[in-house]
Amino acid sequence: MKKDLPVSTGFLKIPSCLYGFVNESTSTGMTASGRTVIRFSGSLQADNEDVTCSCCSKKMHVNNHPGITLRHLPFGGYLSDVSFDRIQYVCTGCGSTRMQYVSFKAPGHRITTELHQYACDLLACGTYTNKEVAELTGLGRNVVKEIDRARLQELYTTPDGKLIRPEKYAKFLGIDEFKLHNGHRYATHIIDMETGHILWIAGGKKKQVVYDFIEHVGLEWMGHVEAVACDMNSDFQEAFEEKCPHIQPVFDYFHIVKNFNDKVVSEVRKDEQRRLYEEGNIEAARALKKTKYILTSSRETLQKKDDDAAQGRVIRKGSSLFKTEDFIRKSGYEDRYNSLLEENRLFFTLDLIKEKLSLAYSRTDECLMSEDIISIMDICHATGNAHLLWFERLLSNHFEGIIAHATYDISAAKIEGINNKIKTLRRQGYGYPDDEYFFLKLFDMSRRDYVRNPKSHKFCD
Repeated sequence: MKKDLPVSTGFLKIPSCLYGFVNESTSTGMTASGRTVIRFSGSLQADNEDVTCSCCSKKMHVNNHPGITLRHLPFGGYLSDVSFDRIQYVCTGCGSTRMQYVSFKAPGHRITTELHQYACDLLACGTYTNKEVAELTGLGRNVVKEIDRARLQELYTTPDGKLIRPEKYAKFLGIDEFKLHNGHRYATHIIDMETGHILWIAGGKKKQVVYDFIEHVGLEWMGHVEAVACDMNSDFQEAFEEKCPHIQPVFDYFHIVKNFNDKVVSEVRKDEQRRLYEEGNIEAARALKKTKYILTSSRETLQKKDDDAAQGRVIRKGSSLFKTEDFIRKSGYEDRYNSLLEENRLFFTLDLIKEKLSLAYSRTDECLMSEDIISIMDICHATGNAHLLWFERLLSNHFEGIIAHATYDISAAKIEGINNKIKTLRRQGYGYPDDEYFFLKLFDMSRRDYVRNPKSHKFCD
């Protein structure tokens, strides 16, 4: 049974953390945006100590009592601020002035230190965008950005404005470029493959990015690196080989298969469809439409989808309110794949190459893996197909880095995960025209899942 509680007439005493401030009256008002603000008016206790001039060391005298208003912590949906008078001192010798020190005022902002720390905590958790933090705290978005920039610079830069070197040595590195802005502008990030932390970001995707990173961390630090995971960008590979020949570039399974699907399977399908149209076999050409996903997927993936269809799995739930129906997984993926392989000999060859690639990247011995890769190259050469001949050259040019995967079992999973986070962060912020601020946020974002308290992460100068 629900029991009504009596109305409380008492008050909770909560520490304000406004040391030296004496609250004399409280009133409410409205901001320009229409939000209610609670204003605490009062006075600031003055110290009895003599104030001396920093220029001429003479005693300073009270000159004026200008007022100041500082934004304070919000109370639920209400904003708050504190208003009081400060003492202005003047030196009779040199005429210089000084304002009374306010212990709870955040440097550089008309806000209290408690509100400043609250904004920093919201920004550090990574859940809220700058716009959302501004809404929660009642601060302007530009003020929130300045607070966040100062927080990030304190964590990841030295006093002279350079990035702080990582203290922990890295055994494996990963490097990849990502789209920075529209207009074919790119930036490159280098990460620690074991922790996922971004160690370096720079504009461009040329050798100079690697040169600058090696100069930043030093050759002694690079001496502990054994391998670097990268894509088929020859600039990155050559830069590491020039400066640190002991580091082995490794080309992982993801990038090889991606190149094979995009540059070979997709193009072969288009050529076959075009050939069938020219031969007048319209029905067979139309049957190849919407088969790119089936041809580029592994047999295990197609079997899993057929199993989902057999179990009646709902992919998208419908709504009676909005007149939409449930979308249930369709079946027949593997059967259609088998029919494509039976009807086209070239598709069967592509399937054979995919199976051999999967087998090669499961090897832990470079000799066995090299035999598998050479076998794939022979198959590509025997077909005489232009796209498969291109794939043969790709494997030949990157042969050493491919078979190195048998020794260094590293993949681009963390790199691609960082790339997805970069896209998400950019969309949440509706773009970041300030590259320096954006890069600092990426540094912080890459460490958020691994270091709960960013201030506890150690670096060396």
